[in-house]
Amino acid sequence: MRPACLLLAVTSLLFAASDSSIARLERQIQLVSQATDGVLGVSAVHIETGRSVSVRGDEGFPMASAFKVPVAVQIMTLVDQGKLTLGKMITLTAADLHPGSGEISDLMFHPGVSLSVENLMEMMLVISDNSAADVMLREAGGPEAVTARMVELGLPGIRVDRSTAILISDWTGAKNVPPESQWTREMWSKLFRAVPNSEHMQARKAEMSDPKDTATPDDMTKLLARIWKKDLLAPASAQELLSIMLRCQTGKARIKAMLPQGTVLAHKTGTLGGVANDVGVITLPGDLGHVAISIFTKSSAKPEDASEKAVAEVARTIYDYFVLVPPSKNQ
Repeated sequence: MRPACLLLAVTSLLFAASDSSIARLERQIQLVSQATDGVLGVSAVHIETGRSVSVRGDEGFPMASAFKVPVAVQIMTLVDQGKLTLGKMITLTAADLHPGSGEISDLMFHPGVSLSVENLMEMMLVISDNSAADVMLREAGGPEAVTARMVELGLPGIRVDRSTAILISDWTGAKNVPPESQWTREMWSKLFRAVPNSEHMQARKAEMSDPKDTATPDDMTKLLARIWKKDLLAPASAQELLSIMLRCQTGKARIKAMLPQGTVLAHKTGTLGGVANDVGVITLPGDLGHVAISIFTKSSAKPEDASEKAVAEVARTIYDYFVLVPPSKNQ
C-alpha cells in the first residue's frame, strides 16, 4: 500500500474508533437520563479540540434562570461598546421587587437603594436573584435586544421573550396582571395565591411546550464556549463574566455534584417546576482542557432531586469520557 493510501486508511480507522466512542457516550447519556421521568437535552464540546456530543441538542428547552447568561452577554456587549458601564448606579423602586428572589438579596434589594450594574450582575448570576435579573434585562435593552444579539452571534436557538416576573406569572397561571408601575411583592403573592392548583398545573404544562424563553442545548453550549474563548467579548469583559460564573452558589446537586472535589466549574442554573437546568464550563484536570456543557430538563412530574440526579450523572459521564479519551485522540 502506498504511503498516502496507508495514511488515509489509518486516519479513517481513527475517526471510526472516535465516532464509535461518541456513539457509546450518547447511549450512556440516554441510559443515565432515565433517573428522571422528564426529558433531558444535552450538549457538550471539548473547547480546545471541538470534539462534541449531543442528545436532543437541537430541541428547544425552557431556560428558566439560565436565560441570565445571554442577558449578561448583552450587558457586557454594551459595556464593550461604551454604551454602559459596570459602575452605573441604579436606584430601585418597589416595582423592581419581583417574585422568586430570596432572603439573601432582601438584605440589599429594597426600594430606594442604589446598586451598580456590577452589583446587579453579581446578584443575578451568583445567587440567581430575579429582581436583579429583570433590572439587568431592562438595561440590556429588553428581551428583543438580547435575542437579536444571539441571532447576530449565529445562535438563533436562544430566545429571550419575557422578564422573570412575567415568565413566573405565566407559569403560575396568574390572571389580570396590572401594569408594571403597580407591581409589588405583595401584589404578586396575592395574584399567585388566587390561582387554583388545577389551573396552575395546566399553565405549568403549557410552559413546557411554549417556544418562548427557550434554548437549544447546542446553541447554549456554543455560547459558553465562545465566552470561554473570549472571541465574542473583549477579553476583560469575558473574564469578568467568567469570574462571576465561577462564584455561582446555586446548583450544588447538579453538574458539580459528582465531579471530583476541587473541579473548577463556571456555570449558571435554571429552575422552575419540571425544570432543573445547569450550563457552564468544566476545567478538566492537568492539561486536558475545558468542556462547555449544557444540560436541560423539562416536563418532569417528580420532585426536583430526581432531575438533579440525572443532571449530575450525565455531567460525570461526560467528564469521564473527556478524561479517559485524551484530547489528542478526539481530533
